[in-house]
Amino acid sequence: MPTYRAVEVTGARRFDLVRRELREPSAGEVRLRVESCGVCHSDMLAVEGLRADPALPRVPGHEIVGVIDAVGPGVRRWRAGDRVGVGFLNGHCGECDQCRRGDFVNCTDQPLTGTTVDGGYAEVAYARGSGLVRVPDGLPAVEAAPLLCAGLTTLKALQRSGARPGALVAVQGIGGLGHLGLQYAARLGFRVAAIARGTAKEELARRLGADHYIDSTATDPAAALRELGGADAIVATASDGASMAALVPGLAPRGHMVVVGAAPDPISVGAADLIFGTRTISGGLTGTPVENEDNLAFGEHHGVRPMTEVMPLEQAPEAYARMMSGQARFRVVLDTAA
Repeated sequence: MPTYRAVEVTGARRFDLVRRELREPSAGEVRLRVESCGVCHSDMLAVEGLRADPALPRVPGHEIVGVIDAVGPGVRRWRAGDRVGVGFLNGHCGECDQCRRGDFVNCTDQPLTGTTVDGGYAEVAYARGSGLVRVPDGLPAVEAAPLLCAGLTTLKALQRSGARPGALVAVQGIGGLGHLGLQYAARLGFRVAAIARGTAKEELARRLGADHYIDSTATDPAAALRELGGADAIVATASDGASMAALVPGLAPRGHMVVVGAAPDPISVGAADLIFGTRTISGGLTGTPVENEDNLAFGEHHGVRPMTEVMPLEQAPEAYARMMSGQARFRVVLDTAA
């Protein structure tokens, strides 16, 4: 049988580069040859053994760009040769209550790419046809891959915030999510404030589109936001619940903070900070495949691009460690095609 290379994990951080037998796609599924796969913080669910059965080998990775080479029974929209992407959600079922109400992101029968089904740390990947995203030919794979998850997440957070054109929008954290959030916010026409620790990233933040820079080590960031008139929206990307909570008083009346950074600690907020000002805090996961196509088209047209560090597939353990170290600038991508 023909084989392909894949990087499996078992337990916690036990990586193995293996050869797997190629199989035909199942009903409703396609097979694609992977060009690139981004390394995302959410890969820790598989790599750190936080899934249901860590003893079962799993291929991580959910920012996949590739070309379809086989189509399973029942797939009508997609053809061999189509260039597609796969994000964190591997394809909605179309039948559960959430799907019947049009809420495909919260489908209750949806595989999670690289966590409950195998992902993109491999030369070949499989996905439901309902989870595929068409990738523009003009967008290189190593640039498109991070936009499928990190890009879509920050764009949807900005859209979900309800901020009006020209409003002050703050992006907390200038990392894998935040450096894309600044670009989207600027290109959507908001007045953008970047919030980070120290001054080392100020020049970069302004180059990415920030109108204002707030050093959270030198000033109270909520007070700084109030001095600017209050933020209609805050996109919180830093994985620190305490730092997120400190921003809430900086929201303008009816302001909305959308949390996209997965912090291990709780966000503790005083009731008065929510009640007086009618402020809102919500979580943001991702978007649907067709919204992701809109995201890629917007990014291609307006020049939203991730800053990447590119590594070959066989260096997946090093790529993951680099991402987890927080030292990457800013997205690590596995270039399988190379």
